[in-house]
Amino acid sequence: MARAALLPVSLLLCLATASSADAGRKRVGLYELKNKKGDFSIKVTNWGATLMSVIVPDSKENGKTCSKQDPTGWISLEAVFCTMHKQNGSSNFGALVGRVANRIAKGRFVLDGKAYHLSINNGNNTLHGTLNCEFVYSTCIDPYLFKLMYEPSQPIDECTVDRTGPGFGKVIWTVKEYVSSGDSPFITFYYHSFDGEQGFPGALDVYVMYQLSGAYDLRIRMNATALNKATPVNLANHACWNLAGHGSGDVLGHQIQVLAPRYTPVDESTMIPTGEVAAVAGTPYDLRRPTPLGSRIELVVSGGGAAGYDINYAVQGDGFRKVAYVRDPASGRAFQLWADQPGVQLYTSNKLRNVRGKAGAVYQQHAALCLETQGFPDAVNHPNFPSVIVRPGGGVYKHHMLFKFSY
Repeated sequence: MARAALLPVSLLLCLATASSADAGRKRVGLYELKNKKGDFSIKVTNWGATLMSVIVPDSKENGKTCSKQDPTGWISLEAVFCTMHKQNGSSNFGALVGRVANRIAKGRFVLDGKAYHLSINNGNNTLHGTLNCEFVYSTCIDPYLFKLMYEPSQPIDECTVDRTGPGFGKVIWTVKEYVSSGDSPFITFYYHSFDGEQGFPGALDVYVMYQLSGAYDLRIRMNATALNKATPVNLANHACWNLAGHGSGDVLGHQIQVLAPRYTPVDESTMIPTGEVAAVAGTPYDLRRPTPLGSRIELVVSGGGAAGYDINYAVQGDGFRKVAYVRDPASGRAFQLWADQPGVQLYTSNKLRNVRGKAGAVYQQHAALCLETQGFPDAVNHPNFPSVIVRPGGGVYKHHMLFKFSY
């Protein structure tokens, strides 16, 4: 049975020094989780608590196989990424983004009567709470660094910013627990976000766990506790998917279903929600039935005039429920996405251009799609949106995702 790496992206790393309360020379590692049968595995790194690759069977013996080019199956680094990362420094392929995922208008909000001003990194807005790092090193990490399952031989610094942090997807997390195999292999990462990091109020303890279970199930659990001040929290995993496998072109042939009767329209010039929660019926955003992605993608325009989806859906129902379904007819691979968040962002890599990947592949527009379960974008500035505020002693932020793969 053939296997393929599903993430069509590569971690683009050029690291420099950081100044945060958790700064210091920390080590980046690569960690693998594998099921008992050996035909389902993922690789993650503590750099950004990032999902690097997923290996799952396809339905054809002659399907894509990573073993011919890369027996480890993970998405490797190449020296050319140094240049590419400087050009695409805000990419968060596979990373855990926060403290607040998605956009905050003009990088500001008011909480309990106090105004907060955040770092701006997306036009006039804040995106994923992440700064665009200015890299001071002229060379990249050794391309073979992540082939080591254990710590690299030399420590690597984080990227340099001023008094604020670069965002959860661009810091080194601590590995708290790691069980690589068995019935339910898992890894838990921890990060302490200090008061004022990225401009957000209050210290925050954050945990994310990746776990394999069942036949081909990948669970992601995110928890966060506010320690001393009320703060907005909206974490998201930014995995990008091409179910045809690595180097397979675009995802326009994928069938997609999003179980959402409403969406949050945006101002196309800023990509900030207008505050309306509108019905998808009669619009190109209506994906309530399985639909070939390419059949209507040209009808949708996102930021900068690029064709494609970059929109938040208001998912039907409450609690832990099915959110979306994606299938690649060519390989037979599919997944159901389940989650407990009110929204899901569909993004179709509209601005991806000439990004070099594993084995010489070059990723172009629509080479992948992202389904990021989340709170609504800019919720801090829209009282009618579900609240994303977490308070000390007021409960723990919890976010549970499940990808149920099949073939």
